[in-house]
Amino acid sequence: MMQANGFENYQDFWKWSVRNKEEFWEATVKNLGIKLEKEYTSFLDISKGVENPKWLKNAKLNIIDSCFQNEDEATVLIFQKEGKEIQKVSQIELLKLVNQIANGLVELGLQQGDKIAIDMPMTLEAVAIYLAGIKAGMPIVTIADSFTPNEIAVRLKITEPKVIFTQDVLQRAGKELPLFEKVCELNDTKAVVLKVSNTNVSLRENDILWTEFLSSKKEFSTVIQNPDDIITILFSSGTTGEPKAIPWTHTTPIKGASDGYYHQDIHKNDVVCWPTNLGWMMGPWLVFAALINKASIALYYGAPMGVEFGKFVQDAQVTMLGVIPSFVKHWKTSNCMENLEWNSIKCFSSTGEVSNPSEMEYLMQLANNKPVIEYCGGTEIGGGYVTSTMVQPNIASTFSTQALGGEFVLLDENNNKSNKGELFIIPPVMGLSNTLLNRNHFDVYYKGTPTYKGQLLRRHGDELQQLENGYYKAQGRVDDAINLGGIKVSSIQIEAVLNQLEFIKESAAIAVSPKNGGPSLLVVYYVEIKSNLSNEERLNEAKSCIRKQLNPLFKVTDLVKIDSLPRTASNKVMRRKLRDLYENS
Repeated sequence: MMQANGFENYQDFWKWSVRNKEEFWEATVKNLGIKLEKEYTSFLDISKGVENPKWLKNAKLNIIDSCFQNEDEATVLIFQKEGKEIQKVSQIELLKLVNQIANGLVELGLQQGDKIAIDMPMTLEAVAIYLAGIKAGMPIVTIADSFTPNEIAVRLKITEPKVIFTQDVLQRAGKELPLFEKVCELNDTKAVVLKVSNTNVSLRENDILWTEFLSSKKEFSTVIQNPDDIITILFSSGTTGEPKAIPWTHTTPIKGASDGYYHQDIHKNDVVCWPTNLGWMMGPWLVFAALINKASIALYYGAPMGVEFGKFVQDAQVTMLGVIPSFVKHWKTSNCMENLEWNSIKCFSSTGEVSNPSEMEYLMQLANNKPVIEYCGGTEIGGGYVTSTMVQPNIASTFSTQALGGEFVLLDENNNKSNKGELFIIPPVMGLSNTLLNRNHFDVYYKGTPTYKGQLLRRHGDELQQLENGYYKAQGRVDDAINLGGIKVSSIQIEAVLNQLEFIKESAAIAVSPKNGGPSLLVVYYVEIKSNLSNEERLNEAKSCIRKQLNPLFKVTDLVKIDSLPRTASNKVMRRKLRDLYENS
């Protein structure tokens, strides 16, 4: 598209894409082959303000129809269970399974607009359920399979789905971890249970097995909807503790597919692998960025840490491998991926955490010096706002450009433009959320934000630095959110759990950057209630309660006693001051 529009220089192309947003996004919709049942009367309507845009005004569509535009026999999904052979699924096979599930939903008595939840690992069935619900006009509530019963219950209470799809257990490295049991513990939502173990499943009265649910009918007419109708509800950390419920509409996937096409270089018959889960935005992103671009999704059912995963990448002939930096850190430490042939890889992409340059350079070498497309965005963006490209020099752990079709500005503490500061997005951008289920959207993203050259700005919460060469480096968060292992969580959520411990009067959770860069470390400052516990015992108790009540992937690195927490005049904890204190100690 860059050459088609007469641009030889990438920066000139990006400038055109933001100065002519409507033209860029309209060309992108055509470029991606987005199927419309009814044409729009205007592509972009901002008559109610840039914070309330109408994309594809008056059009009719279902984005799932744009996911099945390859040849019937083309491979669209490749998967491998631990210790088993690779299996391939054609487009027609996936479509028939999707239709069977959509018919099953209707036969269950569900209607258009009813919500359904998924709490499963990223499997063929999970992807098919996700596509089927949207095809049937039923918004999907996605829940990560690593969540505790409490976190599952919170999300189900906010969204009130009619049914939840889950598995009896999670199978990892020869172990079986309970999943259906977790789903049942604190809620009574009807469950459809996919049995993957050899043990008996004790269903509740209203629950049914997957085999009973699945319809025999393999034809289903897509439910055609409005562009702004909700297709998915994802969750992101909220600074008040309860997660924000963020709806995606039929236009949100166009943003992810666009990023995949322009930035990760995903094209027809490519193979895209990104270990993730539907409960995180990269799960739905993977589905749409691959399928809309007529590529294959590659799913390995085990953990992505060992050589078995590396062999899957090799044998599936993955062309774009997505990572979070924690994976790469482990691969470099263990050397587990060094004797493999990753020659099919055209590029890597990294997201979720700040990366370490030496580890990213190591990753490049695993595929004969292929570039790493750094990618940073958000659930409420539907994709990235800053990233890299295949046509610019690739420098480890830096972003070479703002994402095509979107623009942001960095402002310092005095709201002046700066080379280092808080990032504010300049709306409209296709993919940006317009509503929240459990918050006032305007208050969260726009209320009290500064203006820039007379333009309304949208709050995001990240801090960036622009380097002398024009590239960008991530500097963490400016708000109370923390990125841990690629998962965004509120400091307040962590503190609420820790404050229950007998030796903690109050606490402050912060994310600290390692001296040489890389994924953030969770450090907790606390004011003591007198206790006979040793420092080691205290740290172990803190680790245990976070693992059990929030997420087993969150690890407390250090527990630091302090006389009192530093606070502002309005009594807000000054976490940035604690971060500086720790990093300079």
